[in-house]
Amino acid sequence: MGGQVVLTTGANSGIGLATAIELARRGYDSVGSVRSTAKGRAVTRAAAEAGVRVRTVTLDVTDPEAGARVVHKLKPYALVNNAGYSAAGAIEDVTDEEARMVLETMVLAPMRLARHALSTMLELGGGRIVNISSIYGRTTTPLSGWYQGSKHALEALSDALRMEVAASGVKVILVQPGGFNTGIWDQTSGEFGKHAGSRFAGAYRRAETGFRLTQPLMGAPETVARVIAGAIESKRPRARYLVGLDAQALAFWDSVLPTEIKDRLKRLPLGL
Repeated sequence: MGGQVVLTTGANSGIGLATAIELARRGYDSVGSVRSTAKGRAVTRAAAEAGVRVRTVTLDVTDPEAGARVVHKLKPYALVNNAGYSAAGAIEDVTDEEARMVLETMVLAPMRLARHALSTMLELGGGRIVNISSIYGRTTTPLSGWYQGSKHALEALSDALRMEVAASGVKVILVQPGGFNTGIWDQTSGEFGKHAGSRFAGAYRRAETGFRLTQPLMGAPETVARVIAGAIESKRPRARYLVGLDAQALAFWDSVLPTEIKDRLKRLPLGL
């Protein structure tokens, strides 16, 4: 374990930052990708305050050439694909351009980085690819369909990749957090604000109120970070890690309730 390189994308805050710090604490050569030098300095400060060292690289994961360059230079033992954003909005309110960016950031980029990382992992005879999905990778609610669609796609691609590399010693792992106190909820409010004049304005307001009321009950991102680090350390990691009591409850009810009932329960709080 000691000194093995682990690259975590989107490491400037939330689950990504907590993961980069937790991995450094466990003895890995932890590298976090950020989109600016200012964010890199913030990561360095946070790591120093935690008593560890985290290296940073400036990377826009949607840049194919930059992603290939970073991965081939670092030759990571493990890759944690965490970069993403809320991408909130009703299907009819999201433009093609916005939708393409969602898919580029949270579907194409992580799988492209995984493809580049595999070349080194296969040479070494092992490695870990951890894709950060969500409870919304297995269930769906209104007003964030493109985000959820990207997570559903990431899960299907991860399943295929897991089977394809099973005999090589590389493990592909999905982590599915529920609601944790990260910056993604503030992003969601900003995403809703883009859709002024929408016929879903009332539903957006109700959704934001729900976020504010439930945010104090959300867990700390460090909880998810410990699960991610544990999966990387495990000799036989599970294919999926569902993290959070809310995620476990949603997964259970989604598996037992008829679709019509689920739809009504999800629409009701939003006035749909």
